[in-house]
Amino acid sequence: MYLRTTQRRNKDGSVVRYVQVAHNRKVDGITHAEVLLNLGREDRLDRDGLTRLVASINRYLGEPAPAALPGDTQLVGDHLRVAESRPMGTVYLLDGLWRMLGVDDALRKALDPRRFTTDVERVLFALVANRAIDPMSKLSAAEWASHDAAIPGLTCMDDDQAYRAMDVLIEADAQAKVQEAVFFAVANLLNLEVDVLLFDTTSTYFERDTEETGDAGFRRYGHSKDHRTDLPQIVVGLAVTKEGIPVRCWCWPGNTTDVAVLPQVKDSMRDWRLGRVVTVVDRGFSSEANLQYLKRAGGHYIAGERMRDGSPLVEAALSRQGRYSQVRDNLRVKEVKLDAAPDRRWVICHNPAEAERDKTQRDTALDHVRAELERIKTLRDRAVKPTGKTTAKAGGKPTEPAHVKAECALRDHPAYGRWVKQQPSGRLLIDRAKVTAEERLDGKYLLSTSDPNLSPEDIALGYKNLLEAERGFRDLKSTLELRPVHHHLEPRIRAHVLLCWLALLLIRVAERSTNLTWRRIAIELGRVHAVTLTGTAGSVVHVTPLNTTQTGILTACKVTPPPTVTTLTPA
Repeated sequence: MYLRTTQRRNKDGSVVRYVQVAHNRKVDGITHAEVLLNLGREDRLDRDGLTRLVASINRYLGEPAPAALPGDTQLVGDHLRVAESRPMGTVYLLDGLWRMLGVDDALRKALDPRRFTTDVERVLFALVANRAIDPMSKLSAAEWASHDAAIPGLTCMDDDQAYRAMDVLIEADAQAKVQEAVFFAVANLLNLEVDVLLFDTTSTYFERDTEETGDAGFRRYGHSKDHRTDLPQIVVGLAVTKEGIPVRCWCWPGNTTDVAVLPQVKDSMRDWRLGRVVTVVDRGFSSEANLQYLKRAGGHYIAGERMRDGSPLVEAALSRQGRYSQVRDNLRVKEVKLDAAPDRRWVICHNPAEAERDKTQRDTALDHVRAELERIKTLRDRAVKPTGKTTAKAGGKPTEPAHVKAECALRDHPAYGRWVKQQPSGRLLIDRAKVTAEERLDGKYLLSTSDPNLSPEDIALGYKNLLEAERGFRDLKSTLELRPVHHHLEPRIRAHVLLCWLALLLIRVAERSTNLTWRRIAIELGRVHAVTLTGTAGSVVHVTPLNTTQTGILTACKVTPPPTVTTLTPA
């Protein structure tokens, strides 16, 4: 039995050596080497573990322990104490994914011509890891990386280095080169299907009183999807695969409309040469001009359609008779073809459970409207005397009829006002035509596509995958705390969004590899600490033992578990 090494040459010319435990075995008079145990890559070998194995074998054989080589120092003896302990498990996983996905190489290639006194790539990783684990300001993130987390290859950093690294990042990603390199590395590594891309937008606000003015204004007032119309904002776009892996992000001024951004998205993704791509968009992007633009260069689309805007094509599609096909327990689909749009397919989707929910919500709203109309009638009857004249106050001035304000409030109510209509006399009553029209749409949504080959089921399920983009925005805003943004320079704002995008990419890959939520992963690995021990012989950084769950997470993500001892500094 003996140790042997083998080697493999990579495409870039580098050589990787592997260590194995083997023994020779004769078969038909021919000696063959049989591998008993693979110890892994030579550069990642747990040498301390081998030393302990040798000592154990010597004890079993009754042999004396080997003498220490000149210069070797054992960290034993007097005054051994714990100097500090930092959580490292989650950071170690993120760093492994960061390197495996090639983010470090993409950044270093972009920064190669420059020389910095600090490792900018490591600073950027620390900022991304902070977003994924414990989001905070850049000043606090610098303190976190210096004192509260074990960042591989980075002992400390300050806020000036963090801001400088953000400036360098956005310069390197001026033409989305960093995003492109990172995504294709991820696509090749995970064998992602990029024939269907899901796109959506959101907004994020700033804690300031006024918007920026002028043509170059970036933080502007607009339609806030955070319901903060009182604050200036920017618009953020996100493209994801149907597996939920983020592909690319965009930033636009806060007053940009959804209809205006789709041509830019199409053109920028065309430069990546992804081949045949079907873009899935929501109702806010389904203008005729946008849909025609998506068909350029052989592209196709799946778009949600507005069912209540009175479009002749939509009305014709909804009124067409036909049978539904069952796709899933909660989804039925029906394809419709219109002579007025021969190059466009229409699919009506029906969700029985959603239809029942729509009916219940409408009935509840109508009950409230009826009760409010009855209350208004009672108030009006009290305000008018039997002679038909209004009551007067003490000064002789007639009072305002009580029903006027109540009816205005009901008519302008955002939820209940849609169910009433106003008569020429000013009185309100329930709009029966509106109720009938809404009953026809219960549980339905309408899709259109330019792809002639997709089945109705694939069209419906492709559109439902748009929820992955919405889930990405939820995680950006909650888990990664994209908002509120406290930066005021446009490049820093864009860099902040890009850091959040990189953090979202890492946690999505981790979730997809382990089938666990990021919260569960972070909790489990957060219990792994790097403990610094000091004594008379020097200091050593020791990693707490991993349990089965923690080892399983790292293995599923194809990240080698950390060695027991990461740093040894003799006195």
